[in-house]
Amino acid sequence: MSQVGFLVRIQAVPEYAEQVAGVLRDALELARAEEGTITWFAFRDGPTSFGVFDTFADEDGRKAHLHGKIGDALRAMAPTMFAATPEISPHDLLAIKLP
Repeated sequence: MSQVGFLVRIQAVPEYAEQVAGVLRDALELARAEEGTITWFAFRDGPTSFGVFDTFADEDGRKAHLHGKIGDALRAMAPTMFAATPEISPHDLLAIKLP
């Protein structure tokens, strides 16, 4: 069961917005391969505004994800494709409803 999570907010440079969307879509396969990642959601809430919400069973899974392939990909994109440094906020989960 998920106990902890991350909410990541990303602002893309306008000319890179579609590339950022594509990278987030493609990152789903990387998230599926992560043993400690329980749920992973990528979303778009504006023309250049994106986010990721993911959950983990414990702090070890959260740390592994932060330093994994998805984090590496986002860090590599940041200098050119992001308008600002992504906002990453850790969260403790209080209640969850899944199918």
